[in-house]
Amino acid sequence: MHGGSTNMKHILLTALLAAPILASAQKLPQPSPLGKVEQVVGLTTIKVEYSRPSRKGRVVFGDVVPYGEVWRTGANKCTTIEFDTQVRIGGEMIRPGKYSLFTIPGPDTWAVILNKNTELWGADERKPEEDVLMIKTGAKRSPDMVETFTISFSMGRRDDAMLNLQWEEVWVPIMIEADCTEQALKNIDEALAKDDAKYNAYSSSARFCVDRNVRLPEALTWAEKSVSMEKKYWNTHTLALARAANGKYKEAIEAANESMTLAQADNDANYVKMNREKIEEWTKLMPAAPAKAPAKPKK
Repeated sequence: MHGGSTNMKHILLTALLAAPILASAQKLPQPSPLGKVEQVVGLTTIKVEYSRPSRKGRVVFGDVVPYGEVWRTGANKCTTIEFDTQVRIGGEMIRPGKYSLFTIPGPDTWAVILNKNTELWGADERKPEEDVLMIKTGAKRSPDMVETFTISFSMGRRDDAMLNLQWEEVWVPIMIEADCTEQALKNIDEALAKDDAKYNAYSSSARFCVDRNVRLPEALTWAEKSVSMEKKYWNTHTLALARAANGKYKEAIEAANESMTLAQADNDANYVKMNREKIEEWTKLMPAAPAKAPAKPKK
């Protein structure tokens, strides 16, 4: 019995020592590793999670990924995309939430599908009645050969971004719009309603409205208040912009000249340049001075 007990202890000790080796042996690189990408568009955070298969010398589209069939848009568990505010895709409004992303590839056109179920592992599990979006978008030729399936964002001009699907020599851009004007104006009203609102809050609020061409009279009031609280070259430049947006070009030029002087003193060449360009632009917009009537000859 004693020998048997010793032998059993030896077996248990060997098993315990081997356990970490066996466990570590299971941690292997995945053929299609997990990828995540996140982008803020306006005031909206967009998150994408997907698995990234590689080409490995194969013909991808039309072969590995057949044309005309629903694809999970990656590998392993279906790709998911999440929005924390309402967005617009292909003209369709999408509520905040998390969705699985499917596509139907074609030589020139792809279908893009969003589905409510985010726990799917394959296209066969998808129920069309749970789709919240199906649009079509053009497929383009990628400037470079892309070895591993890649999802990325490229920013637009304001509250929009392009969601890019790239693999092999195919590039599929999907426009996502996330207009934040309404929410930003609510944030402005809330911030400026506080007794301790600072001069920079008034200036940034005015600049937002000028840039969006909304609530321009209020923007001018806020810009004037900011400069009255503390004068800087950048909020004086905002005051110039707000005056011009309200058609007060003479006063805008005065503020721009003052901003330029302050920027020169602070060695900010960029603001000097911006003010100079605006002065030139607004000078052309000012109404011409009326011509003087000819003097009457003396009798």
